[in-house]
Order: sequence, then structure tokens, then C-alpha cells
Amino acid sequence: METDFSTSVESKKVLIRGISLPFTVDPHEALRIAEHRICRYIPESCILSSAIYKKSVDARHNNDIKFLYTVAVSIREDVSLSDAESEPDIKVLEELEEPIEPGDELLSARPVVIGFGPAGIFASLMLAEYGYRPLVLERGASVDKRRDDVERFYREGVLDVCSNVQFGAGGAGTFSDGKLTTRIGDKRCRRVLRILQKLGAPEDIMTNAKPHIGTENLRVVVKNAEKYLISHGGEIRYGVTAEKLPDCGNAVNHISTNQGDIPCGAVILAIGHSARDTYMSLIRSGYTLSPKPFSMGVRVEHLQSDIDSALYGRHAGDRRLPPAEYNISRRFGSRAVYTFCMCPGGEVVAAASEEGGLVVNGMSNYLRNGRNANSAVALSLDPLKSPEAQIALQRRFEQAAFKAGGGDYHAPIQTMGDFLSGGCGKEPTRVQPTYMRGTSSVPKTRLYDLSALISDVLGDGAVSMLREGFGFFGKHIHGFNMPEAVLTGVESRTSAPVRILRGDTLTAQGADNLYPCGEGAGYAGGIMSAAVDGLRCASAVIERYSPVYRG
Repeated sequence: METDFSTSVESKKVLIRGISLPFTVDPHEALRIAEHRICRYIPESCILSSAIYKKSVDARHNNDIKFLYTVAVSIREDVSLSDAESEPDIKVLEELEEPIEPGDELLSARPVVIGFGPAGIFASLMLAEYGYRPLVLERGASVDKRRDDVERFYREGVLDVCSNVQFGAGGAGTFSDGKLTTRIGDKRCRRVLRILQKLGAPEDIMTNAKPHIGTENLRVVVKNAEKYLISHGGEIRYGVTAEKLPDCGNAVNHISTNQGDIPCGAVILAIGHSARDTYMSLIRSGYTLSPKPFSMGVRVEHLQSDIDSALYGRHAGDRRLPPAEYNISRRFGSRAVYTFCMCPGGEVVAAASEEGGLVVNGMSNYLRNGRNANSAVALSLDPLKSPEAQIALQRRFEQAAFKAGGGDYHAPIQTMGDFLSGGCGKEPTRVQPTYMRGTSSVPKTRLYDLSALISDVLGDGAVSMLREGFGFFGKHIHGFNMPEAVLTGVESRTSAPVRILRGDTLTAQGADNLYPCGEGAGYAGGIMSAAVDGLRCASAVIERYSPVYRG
């Protein structure tokens, strides 16, 4: 894997956007249309090549489904496009960045990256590529051991609090759909996609407007990232938990861990959104954390065939179309009910990381060929008075779900019909829950009144908003609020509940060489944005420090 940091001097790419074609039309027609448009401004002989840059599904009219294309046309570097600048659908692509010049400040020891999720992976890979030989500390296990630990949890209900769906190589994303969508417009996003593809992700992540890797491919990607890191002088130690940093105001020259003190010259703190013990340790050590908006809710499951029919109409089942997916929200003043992390053809997974707490998430394989579709339906919450209060609310929600499920990691479920009507006790029939299936043919779930659980923790208003949200969703996606849909509780880890404050140099307030990073630090919300923040923090370290350090 080699990252391209420099812009080509021989050619440049021009994006031609807004090409809409029936999904039945050969994609090469999009290339022809793009070249025809650019030839209004330059001679055809100046075109070097063209390729699909992005492709998405337009299913707003389900009986007239189209693919929307953006095409990248490579043209000679010396050709002017000044006459085309007024066209909104023609844009010169500026995706590559200039190389970073390493700084000259000496490190007292090698840089340490805490956490090997998306932020930690990309930060450590970049540091390794520039010769900084980073040390990565990951509290969880390697990919293969972690998979065994998770499967044992599914099968026997035995939770390893350090090796689970949240903790371990690849972070929480390893057991997910592997979505790479993001709302940030950072040029580094394209670099992240290129690196992921070179590490083993499917090639179509480079062109799909809503790219995903699939959980089985994510495991390969993480393994290859580890191999690359080691081959470039880096090191990773699994089973190492950072227990304490020096008090705020002092240089972070060592990390106290469960395996002793480890020296460090700079620290990238990429801990992930579930490292509550680390949050509390930072607070005790005087670092500034603030509560941030976050959300909690449930998972909803439908038959994927019903979602396909609702969004694709008569074209449902056509193999040229991907499994249908959705993203919808309903605002209530400053708050909202919204779908999040929709997994077509996926399953609801057990994502607990603390004993006595129950958490769910969603996962899909690359083909997304499972029977059910699932999505989080989350309610946005106003920030509470302190970081500790936010964490306590998450924990209370999870502990209530654990108790509701019987205290053995069975998940509480309820049919949509019962949730909307206020009833309880109807067994799922048409839509069977997928939570924690393991090797058993019977999902490990128990009927429970989720509205009572949500009301007890989040208040009556939360239930009312969720019910109204489901009704609104049903008006926009036929059958979304069908009585046979299944709700599984609870979804509480949609994002970090706190932010570790940092300044313009990306260092934590009161710590000159500590770089809070990624989703766990409150600066990202998914694989892509976390990976980009990892690159940003690594760049800050590289621009400041020399790769030659004392020690």
C-alpha cells in the first residue's frame, strides 16, 4: 500500500456531475455523455480517458428508477477550462494533497497511538509511512481472537469486557456494515477510500455514492493494516489498556497501563466511543471534557423484500439494483427522531462491553443478502450538565435493557404494533428478530414493553416522539410502521456522549503533546470521519516532530 500525496503533472481530472440514466442503461453511456459535455469547451483530442467517479440510486419515483453518475474525465494538464467554470456540473478535481514536511522538534520517545479503530489505524499507518515507528496500544484482541470471543458471547452469553463488538482490532466498525458515507467534505476522504481499497476493501467503494465494505471484508482490511504497520517499523500490542495519563498541565511522557508504564513522546488518543473508564480517568486527571449532543433509541427490523418493494416498486428484485436502503428523519423543534446506520440484508448484533448492560447495533456482510433489513431509530437528546451525567444516562439505559431481557444478555423486543398501541405480548411472526443468533436457530430475545423501558429512562416525551416518528416514516416509506415490524432494545452507542476539548494545534487543553482523536474524542461520527481525523492528527504530529527521536 502506497499513498499518493502529490498531484499529477501530466493530466488533470474534471468531474462531470448530474448524469441521470435509467438503471437499465449501460454505464458506458454515462461516459459518452460526459465526454460530449466536456467537448463543448475543449477539443476531443485533449481527452485522455474517462471513468465512473460516483454512482448512486435515484428511487424517488419507484417506477422510474435511475442511476445518477458523476464521471471523471482526464484531460491534458495544459488545457484551460476557463470557459466551463460557469457550469455548476463541471468541476476540476482537486483531491490530492501536497506531501507533509516533517518538523524538527525531537521526541523523547516514539509516538504512541491508543486504540486501533479507524482513527487509530489511519493515524498509525501514516506515522509508520513517514518513518515514526509508532507503538499502538489496543485494549482488545486481534481480529481472529476477537471473532472467537464475540462468537462465544453469542453462543454462551459469556462477555469478555476487553474483547467484544466494541473493543479490539478495527474498533466497533469491525462488526458493522462497514459504511463509508460521511457528510464532511475533507479532501482526505478520497485518500481514505484509496487506502482501504488497497488494504482489501471491494473496488466499488471508489465509485459507489454510499460505499460499504461488509463485516467479512473489514476483518481482512484490519489484518492487512496490521501487517502494513509492522512492515513499516510500527508495533501493536493487544490486551493493553491505558489506565492513566499524567495529570493535566504536565508533559505526557508516559502512559500507565495494565502492563506497566510505557514511555511516549507524543500520544494520539483514539479510544473509541465506549471507553468510559478512560473518560473517567481523564476527568480525574484534570483534562477538560464537555457533554455533547447524542442520541439513543432502538433497532427496527423489516423484511428486506418489503423495503425493496416500498422503495423500488415494480422493479423490486431486479438484480441490477442493490438492496434498498433508507435514511429519514422527523424534527421536533431542536430535537429529532431519525434512522441511523441502516443495514440492508443484515442482522442486529449484541454490542455490550460492560457486564450488566445490554447494547444493540447493526451489521451486514458485503452482499447484504440476509432476510431482514435493520436500522437504528434514534432520538436526539439535549446535552446534560456534565460528561459524567451523559455516561450515567447511557449506562442506565443499557442496564434497564439488560434487566428487561432477563439479565442474561437476551434482548428485549416488541412488535411495532404493540409499541404504537401501548400493548405488549404479541409474538413476532412474519419478521423474526436476528439478535445474537450465534449457532442457534432461535434468536435470543424476550418480549418486553419497550415503551415502558424508554419512558422510565428517557421520559414519556421520548416515547411520544418515537411513536410520531414511526408514523411519519410510514407515510414516506410504505409499510415502515407495519404491525409486524420488530423493535429490539437498546441502541445507546450511536456516538460519543462527550468531547475531549482540543485547540487549533489538535492538542488537548493543558497537554502539549496529547492529541484526542476520532469518534471517541468527539470529533467524528463513523468510519470515514474517524479515519480522516486520524490522518489530521498524524499530520499534526509529523509537521511538528522529527522522525528521529531521543531514546
